[in-house]
Amino acid sequence: MSDNRYRPDDATEAFPPHQPQSGQGQGPQGKLILGNFHQQQQNQRPAQPFPPQQPGAQPFNQPHQHTPAQHQQHNYVPQQPAPNAYPSHQPGPGPRPGQGGQAGNTPQPPMKPRKRRNKRKIGCLSVLAVLVVLIIVGAITTQRALAFGSAISTQAPLTTQTGYMSTDQRTNLLVMGYGGGTHDGANLTDSLVVISMIPSTRHTSLVSIPRDLWVQNPPNSGNFSKINAVYQTASNNGQNRTAGADAMTTKVSLVTGMDVKYWMMIDFTGFKTFIDSIGGVDVYVPDSFNACYPNNDDAAKDASWRVVDFEKGNQHMDGATAIAYARAREPMSVCSDKPSKNQAELTDFGRSARQQIIIKAALAKLRDIGTWPRFFSAMDALEKTVHTNMSLADLGLFSQKMDLNDPHTAHIGLSTSNVMAIDTASDGESIVVPQGNNWGLIPAYIKQHLYN
Repeated sequence: MSDNRYRPDDATEAFPPHQPQSGQGQGPQGKLILGNFHQQQQNQRPAQPFPPQQPGAQPFNQPHQHTPAQHQQHNYVPQQPAPNAYPSHQPGPGPRPGQGGQAGNTPQPPMKPRKRRNKRKIGCLSVLAVLVVLIIVGAITTQRALAFGSAISTQAPLTTQTGYMSTDQRTNLLVMGYGGGTHDGANLTDSLVVISMIPSTRHTSLVSIPRDLWVQNPPNSGNFSKINAVYQTASNNGQNRTAGADAMTTKVSLVTGMDVKYWMMIDFTGFKTFIDSIGGVDVYVPDSFNACYPNNDDAAKDASWRVVDFEKGNQHMDGATAIAYARAREPMSVCSDKPSKNQAELTDFGRSARQQIIIKAALAKLRDIGTWPRFFSAMDALEKTVHTNMSLADLGLFSQKMDLNDPHTAHIGLSTSNVMAIDTASDGESIVVPQGNNWGLIPAYIKQHLYN
């Protein structure tokens, strides 16, 4: 393919980004009780102790028939018992109700209230202990989280560039996946997905950019490369990650017409460890396929291949399997004489769709409460895997608000079935370009499908 078809004002540089209650004193049948002690249960005690018995007096288990003289002699007035209440005892010779006894026996104070007080003390101490533990754990967790946020981001952990995700404007985050390491091609961003979300409505869309898209690189240089090399060039082969990531967001903004301000770099090797740290991911494979996959990204260390085979249906994947599923693209002819099941899955477009599936599965696992005890190990893995220009506060809120399970979530893949075409560069390599070399088709198509 001749490179002179690209104008000096190449379209990838042309347009800027967009900016029941009973009554008190009543008996079991609701009758008013006026001091008839015999109608109470034996273990219910009167409001005041009984007076001492006099010689010839009727026993306590018989009804009392006091004369006015007796009332005066003993200065005793029958009182209504307090329902369900334990009175305080005064020292005296009288026996406790419901018991026979001789004058001079002093009733013992009840123990049940003391036990209740002890139980309350134990309960309060238990709650206090739990609170102390929670405070300690919370402090440790907060300290760890802040350290994590400082390690992965160019921004202070609790700062915000989005008003803490309170805006009704689209917030676009470019997720770039690269091989990592020191071998040739370690800094080629083979996975490019824009997660576009409106915080106020949580409406979310995913837009995949083909890694083989042919663009001008560096800008205004007259030189061209696949878009996956833009980060490698601008970062000086990974020496300046921020410069490389900023260059890539600028390029993706120009290509898609979206205002992409935020980025996240993910090292595939570290991402594999991260998937293992959260116990793997559950994935639904929509289409069966097989492919050849390198045993090592660095062919100088190991140039051998293996066959990966994925059957349609639900699967639980560990880190190595998930990465292979997301990245596999080589046909069976590279390493085997077995036939390929589904060549369409081995295209750049098929792989972009699979990468969206793995991102969705990983986020779903992180939101699962069963994964929370694994967060510390997950943070350890992510510190070596992720680098971003979004603060920890904004990134956490972004992840919490976006909804990839909404049936209206748009999954946009730029492919030959819509606005892209396959072409050949002057050096013979296969590349992807807009149909008719019309770069305006891409932003128009994305804008049309952002709302599903």
